[in-house]
Amino acid sequence: MRRACVIGAGAREHALAHVLSRTAEVVVVPGSAGMAADGLEVSDGSPLDVAAEFFVIGPEQPLVEGLADQLRASGRLVVGPGAQGARLEGSKSFMKEVLVDAGVPTARHGSFTDVARASGFIRALGGTVVVKTDGLAAGKGVLVTADLDEAITDATAKLDGSSFGAAGRRVVIEEGLVGGECTLLVLVDGDTAVPLAPARDYKRLRDGDTGPNTGGMGAVSPAPGVDDSLIATIMRESVEPTLAELRRRGIEYRGVLYAGVMLTADGPRLLEFNVRFGDPETQVVLPRLADDPYDLLCAVASGTLGEPPRFIGDAAVTVVLAAPGYPDAPSVGQVISGLGDDGQLVGHPEGVHVYHAATRRHGAGFVTAGGRAMSVTGLGASVREARARVYDAIGVIRFDGQQVRTDIAAVPAEVLS
Repeated sequence: MRRACVIGAGAREHALAHVLSRTAEVVVVPGSAGMAADGLEVSDGSPLDVAAEFFVIGPEQPLVEGLADQLRASGRLVVGPGAQGARLEGSKSFMKEVLVDAGVPTARHGSFTDVARASGFIRALGGTVVVKTDGLAAGKGVLVTADLDEAITDATAKLDGSSFGAAGRRVVIEEGLVGGECTLLVLVDGDTAVPLAPARDYKRLRDGDTGPNTGGMGAVSPAPGVDDSLIATIMRESVEPTLAELRRRGIEYRGVLYAGVMLTADGPRLLEFNVRFGDPETQVVLPRLADDPYDLLCAVASGTLGEPPRFIGDAAVTVVLAAPGYPDAPSVGQVISGLGDDGQLVGHPEGVHVYHAATRRHGAGFVTAGGRAMSVTGLGASVREARARVYDAIGVIRFDGQQVRTDIAAVPAEVLS
């Protein structure tokens, strides 16, 4: 039975299902109207009731809550760590503890539940500081600032529960690092770890990496300036020691390990680990996959990974269209024009696909239903071509108040070959 179940409802899950459907049947739980319009099977039932060869859990929340453990206990094969492994993302203080014990290069940091101690550490660090919620905050619980008073105000609001509730009752504070960023998604089958193609995502809301942090406003793959030697260094210094430390603690990790890395003058430094496919990185990495995606992810779930997968030479760029008010208080219900009944761009331009996230059906069309409404991905022979295709497509899609960065993948000309 070549049938996979993807769990989730966002653009990441749409991309996962779309790529898997090249060679297999796919059902998405709960999925979305945009996925159904795109020809994918969706179900609003329980994943435990789905008949499939393996399951891919997209979002972090169900992983932290132990869904992978439940599925495995019922005899299912799963791409996704159990609750113990998912603590790497569910608790940033736990992640930092693992990094220290594993000897992984990372920023100077501290974990705090007390405002006075947190404030003192911020003052002692000086310069640019990063204040993070310990718990899950949908990618938005991070402040990066050189204004120490702003950092202390933010830490106070997190610790007293006024900004992120229970997720912020503990904060991790770290020094701000300088350099380019890259994301490396790594497949782990319990023993073997193999990297996927690198990507770079863009977290800030507005052009020039300004404005508040978001869940991600776009991405590009391959990541400019990230070669095989650098990937090998990240695997050797960050990924493999972390997995070894988890094994030392009796934790088997089977799924995707997302390594967010800062490329500093002193070498790569691990910023964060996530425990699932990234969003929007998935929308640019998986469409470039040359190997059979079903066979690859089934090998992750069954513990039979072999050599690293192959990727096509084409580049991919994705750009997120966000609702007005995102990320703080997105408004919904804006009518989206430029999409056909199938949820794709009218005219189906070559090399472009729309991955739905926060949209819903409205008559024959769609309206916004949350913050990041959709990701538009383009493939091209170069980053320049992929980027041009995406922005041409976005020029056709319209809804009131839409927020779109215009500088995704706008890297120096010498790397746009």
